[in-house]
Amino acid sequence: MVLPLSVIPHAPREGEPANAIKQSAETLALLAQRRSSKVMHLAEPAPTSAELDALIELAGRVPDHGKLGPWRFVVFEGEARVRAGEALAQVIAGDEGVDEGRLAHTRALLQRAPACVMVVSSASPHKKVPEWEQQLSSGAACFALLLAAHAMGYGGCWLTEWPAYDARARAALGLAEHERIAGIVYLGTPTEGATERVRADVSSRISRF
Repeated sequence: MVLPLSVIPHAPREGEPANAIKQSAETLALLAQRRSSKVMHLAEPAPTSAELDALIELAGRVPDHGKLGPWRFVVFEGEARVRAGEALAQVIAGDEGVDEGRLAHTRALLQRAPACVMVVSSASPHKKVPEWEQQLSSGAACFALLLAAHAMGYGGCWLTEWPAYDARARAALGLAEHERIAGIVYLGTPTEGATERVRADVSSRISRF
């Protein structure tokens, strides 16, 4: 069941108590059991435009050294997914070895889920905030968006894939030269339940100084 927007409290205004520490067994359970859906299992219904806006507002509450907001969000809904796919196909159309199958796959890239949100890292030189910290904030925004979608009742998947590493593709999607794709979060309703996958052994990656 998808939770209504009315359950999301209003964000506090600057200077108001933020109640940042709050016991929540439901949040701990979500983190303990969180599992991305496979992108091919995401179907309608997707979050509505209003729900996407609300989820993005939540994603914007990530740690952000210097209050720079070194990220932005690009929403692909409906026909926008088709236009974006066509723009990406045009990028590679003249590349050696690209056949119609590859072009068709590229055109459908953002149509694998009914809604997609591209999180763009807009890190830039700053005298006090290293670009690496700004990039980390963008990654946190991806995960916060994914968590918020799961908490609302939708399935999601955070991917990058080749457009994140191709300057031509980034330009075709409207990114500036200094910007990078932190991830595209694919959203929808899972058609199949997810099963647990192999996880890294966290216990072997803990040390105490």
